[in-house]
Amino acid sequence: MKELLTYVARNLVDNPDQVCVTQHDGDGEIVLELRVAPEDMGKVIGRQGRIAKEIRTLVRSVAQRSGKRVSVDIID
Repeated sequence: MKELLTYVARNLVDNPDQVCVTQHDGDGEIVLELRVAPEDMGKVIGRQGRIAKEIRTLVRSVAQRSGKRVSVDIID
């Protein structure tokens, strides 16, 4: 999941070298934290949060295939 999120985020932003994804394993759920450069935050979130919502949907659907629960947090 971490690799998928990193791949998607790096292809959306202008500064792909500043994309950082950290993974925290919680109680029955994996939390992925996405950090990007401040000037790229709008590209990751999108208008009215549409891109962020689609990123979360994509990662969640891939995780469900392997029987895991994943949430994506975008950190500014």
